[in-house]
Amino acid sequence: MFKDFKKIQIKMPKKFSVWHIIIAFGFFILLQMYLMNPGVRDITYSDFKKLVKDGNVLECHITHTMVRGKLREIERGTTKNVIFITARVDDPDLVKDLESMGVRYAGHYESPWFRTFFFSWVMPLLILFVVWRFVFKRFGPASSIMTFGKSKGRLYAQEDLNVTFDDVAGIDEAKEELQEIIEFLKTPEKFRALGGKIPKGVLLVGAPGTGKTLLAKAVAGEAGVPFFNMSGSEFVEMFVGVGAARVRDLFNQADQKAPCIIFIDELDALGKARGANPMGGHDEREQTLNQLLVEMDGFDSNKGVIIMGATNRPEMLDSALLRPGRFDRQVVVDRPDLHGREAILNVHAKDVKLEKEINLHSVAAMTPGFVGADLANLVNEAALLAARRNKKAVGMPEFEEAIDRIMAGLEKKKRLMNMKEKEIVAYHESGHALVACSLPHADPVRKISMIPRGIGALGYTLQKPTEDRYLMTRTELLDRVAIFVGGRVAEEIIFNEISTGAQNDLEKATEIAKLMVKEYGMSDKMGLVTFEQGNRPLFLGGGFAASKEYSEETAREIDLEIKKIMDESFHRVKALLTEKKEILRGMAKTLMEQEVIEGEELKKLLEELHKANEKSARA
Repeated sequence: MFKDFKKIQIKMPKKFSVWHIIIAFGFFILLQMYLMNPGVRDITYSDFKKLVKDGNVLECHITHTMVRGKLREIERGTTKNVIFITARVDDPDLVKDLESMGVRYAGHYESPWFRTFFFSWVMPLLILFVVWRFVFKRFGPASSIMTFGKSKGRLYAQEDLNVTFDDVAGIDEAKEELQEIIEFLKTPEKFRALGGKIPKGVLLVGAPGTGKTLLAKAVAGEAGVPFFNMSGSEFVEMFVGVGAARVRDLFNQADQKAPCIIFIDELDALGKARGANPMGGHDEREQTLNQLLVEMDGFDSNKGVIIMGATNRPEMLDSALLRPGRFDRQVVVDRPDLHGREAILNVHAKDVKLEKEINLHSVAAMTPGFVGADLANLVNEAALLAARRNKKAVGMPEFEEAIDRIMAGLEKKKRLMNMKEKEIVAYHESGHALVACSLPHADPVRKISMIPRGIGALGYTLQKPTEDRYLMTRTELLDRVAIFVGGRVAEEIIFNEISTGAQNDLEKATEIAKLMVKEYGMSDKMGLVTFEQGNRPLFLGGGFAASKEYSEETAREIDLEIKKIMDESFHRVKALLTEKKEILRGMAKTLMEQEVIEGEELKKLLEELHKANEKSARA
C-alpha cells in the first residue's frame, strides 16, 4: 500500500507558475537588504547636520538623492564606526559645514551614456522585436523570414488522397492518355529496360470545372505515389528571388520523395509568355519561370518525378514551357458529352437518396454544356431543395428546379410588378417561345416563365437540346438570331412600343451575327475571309491589344453586313408573328394566368390555339 502511494506521488505533476519567480525575487531583495548590508542606520537629515557639527561624521558620499557615510558612535564607553544613510536635502551650506569640520566627502558622477543607449537603441529594438514576433505569430510559422524561400506545396500521402479513376467520370479519353504515366510510376523498370523515357511533363488543358485537378489527384491515387500540389500564384511574392527559391526547394523535396507527382495548378499565373510586361525589365515572375525551366531541364524523369500542370489558357503560356523535354504531352480535358454527363451524375449521386423513378439520363440531356463542377453543384442543389421541402428522397422536380436555378438564377416571387410590366413580359416571352416553336432548326422549348430570376431577368424561355452539337450551320445560327429577336418584335407588334427588356437578347443576337461575318465566313459580301485573330501568344505575333488588320472601309462593310443580318431577322420574325398574332395573344394570356408553362403543356396549348385560329379564319 505504501508503494502504491509512492507511485501516485511520483505521477503527480509539479506545478510551476510566475508566483514562484516573484517570491524568489522578493526573498533575494530582503536577503540583500538585511544580510549583504548589515548595520546600516537610517537617520534624518537634521540628525545628520547635528552629527556633522559635533564632529561625529568621519566621511560621506553624496549623490543626487542620498548621503551615505560613516559616523562615530560611543556606546557603553566604547567607540565604534557605524554606516549611516540619509535622504539628501537641497542644502547649499552642506559643503561648507563638511569642510569646516574636516570631513572627507566625495560626490557621485552619473554618466548618461547607459540611459541614452538603453532608451535610444535597446528599447526601440525590443519594441520592434515584440511587434515582429506578434505579427508573424498571427500569420503562422510559414510567414517567417527564414521560410520565405521554402516551397508552399502541400504534400499529400497516399492515404490522404483517396481519389482514384473510379471517382473521375465523363473524360475517358483523358484517362486513357494518362494510363501510361501510371504504369511508369508503378513499374519504371519495364521502361528502363527498353531504354524508354517517360514524358517529363503533362499539361492538362480544359475549361474551368472540367476536373483537371481531380484527374491529377486520381493519377497519383492510382499509381500510389506522393502528390505535391501547388498553385502557380503561390510561387511569386513581392520579394525578388523568393519564387525561384521556392521552385528549387519544391524540386529538392520531390527528388527526396521520388517516385512522386508535382502538380502546378493554374500554370498560366506562373508560365505566362515572357516579355508580356509592358514596363519592360526582368521581373520576379520571369525569374521564377526561368528557374522552373532550368529545373525541368535538370532533373531526370527516370527517377520517377512527373510534373503535371493545369491551365484553361494554354495560348498564354511561354513557348519554352511547351517544347519537347518539358511539358511533352498535352491532354485535353474537354466538356463531357451526354453519356459523360450521365456518368458524372452517377458518381455525384452515390451518396444522395434518389427516388426510384428518377432518370439521370433525362437530367443529363437537359444540361448541355455543363462541366463536372456544374453537375456536382446541380446534384447538391437538388438535394438541398428536397430537404427544404421535407422530402425523403430527391425527385425529378428538384432536379428540374435546380437546373432552372443554375441557368436562370434564383426565383424572386416576391418582386412586385405592375400589370403593364407583367403584360409586356408575358408577350415578350411568348414571342421567344412562338418563334422557337415555329422554326425548323430550333431546339424544343422546355419551359416559359414570367417569374423574375437572377439579377435582371424578369422572365425566361428555356429550350432543351435534343442532342449534343459540335457544329452549327448558317441556317441554324440565323434561327437562333430570330429567336433572340422574337421578344422585341412581339412587344412592337402588340404595343407599338418597345422596352428595355430585350437588352440581353439583342447582345446575344448581335454577337452571333458578328461571329458569322468576322470569323465563320458566312457573309456573301465579305466572302471566305476571317477578320478576327484568336488569342495568340506573343511569340506568334500576339499582343496585349490585337490591332485591326483591315481597313476602315472593310470595317464599315463588316458593320453593314452585321446590320443586314439583324434587319433580315427582324423582318422575318415580324412577318411570322404578325401572321400568328392571335396565337401570340392566346399564349400571353395563358402565361399571365399561370405564370409558368411547361413543355408538354405548351405543345397542347399551341395545338388548341392553331385549331381555334383556323376556325376563325374559315369563318
